[in-house]
Amino acid sequence: MTARVLVVDDDPSMCALLESELRSRGFQVATHLGADEAFERMGREDFDAVVTDLRMRGMNGLGLCARIVENRPDIPVIVMTAFGSLEMAVDTIRAGASDFLTKPFDIEELVIALERALGQRNLRREVKRLQGMVAETQREGELLGASAPMRKVYDRISRLAEAEASAVLITGESGTGKELVARALHRRSRRSAGPFVAINCAAMPEALLESELFGHAKGAFTDAKSAKKGLFLEANGGTVFLDEVGELPLTVQPKLLRVLETRSVRAVGGSVEVPFDVNLVTATNRDLETAVAERRFREDLFYRINVVHLDLPPLRARGSDTLLLAQHFLERFAARAGKPVLQLSSAVAEKLLAYAWPGNVRELQNCMEHAVALARFDEITVEDLPERIRSYRSANVLVVGDDPSELVSMEVVERRYILRVLEAVGGNRSMAARVLGYDRKTLYRRLESYGVPTDKPGKE
Repeated sequence: MTARVLVVDDDPSMCALLESELRSRGFQVATHLGADEAFERMGREDFDAVVTDLRMRGMNGLGLCARIVENRPDIPVIVMTAFGSLEMAVDTIRAGASDFLTKPFDIEELVIALERALGQRNLRREVKRLQGMVAETQREGELLGASAPMRKVYDRISRLAEAEASAVLITGESGTGKELVARALHRRSRRSAGPFVAINCAAMPEALLESELFGHAKGAFTDAKSAKKGLFLEANGGTVFLDEVGELPLTVQPKLLRVLETRSVRAVGGSVEVPFDVNLVTATNRDLETAVAERRFREDLFYRINVVHLDLPPLRARGSDTLLLAQHFLERFAARAGKPVLQLSSAVAEKLLAYAWPGNVRELQNCMEHAVALARFDEITVEDLPERIRSYRSANVLVVGDDPSELVSMEVVERRYILRVLEAVGGNRSMAARVLGYDRKTLYRRLESYGVPTDKPGKE
């Protein structure tokens, strides 16, 4: 929706000028020549921002700002004056103003200040909304999220649980929650009363891995002083989860394939085949199809474990789930540290949304634990964040090659980058506009020129 701005100045010509200029840029504008009347009107009508002169007859701009902050702290106030000084600017910001402009100023300075203030306001509202959503939002066990990509994951889990697929392969970047999804599949299956047994295939040497998977007979090797059940028999009636399955040694892969095909296992050094009944869930952050093509992973085993494929979205594609998860982790670590419940400042929310999260949810969890440990106030500030997130810049441009024929125009670069940002935030237009530094109308015009279907602004 178009932002409603209240302009307060005892100079009628300045009111008329600002009204005309702001209206031409898409704002709805109301004006008042006095602060008292303007504040009374705010009690009757809703405004998204206030622009006020500092020196006026009656209540001045500083007094108006203080009253707005006390009664309507959600409405940003921009103060302007022809008598600017550093001391005055400090007093204005202390009074709660979101910005301070010295006359004469270019109208674009005011537009930028308004868009920045409105963006911060929207982020504060989003953070507050997410605080209430943490306990209520759709979740699957420890999985938490309300974005469209996560709703697809929940739907997939439900359908797989009903279908009782014999083998599910979960893929996704490191830190996206693959084991949490595996546990959710087990919890929703008819084998939920049985054990859930997990093993990380990359964490053990080859000889020990084979013994852990299949078990061993007494005396099968030097240290085998007693017989040991393997993972498949331990999980009988439940679920086996093989994490990092792409790291399985080639020598172990044919043995695993035979076990899965016969649904029976013979211990290392043993002579008896023992049947078992389990659901198999595997996970990897590797491209197994490429590994198959390069003969690093058996093709027959790949098709055996990939009966159903479930791909998890990276955190950067989950939109405001980043803030939802951040608040969830804040509450957890604050309780653990014996601190009052903390909240995210709008500046922190902006940093979290702009960051690419190469470590995904695991990295976000680490970040929030770091922030809680350093927090000195009841609100997380940018200074509480790890340095890599504080200093992160989202735009990295790489020019490859020296051949002029391979270079493209800035128009093409801009188009590619806008579409890449839109993809990274899961198609959320409002969030993409914040990352790009555009107002939503500008972003919509760009997308329409690229032939990308858009709803009208305000429908997200």
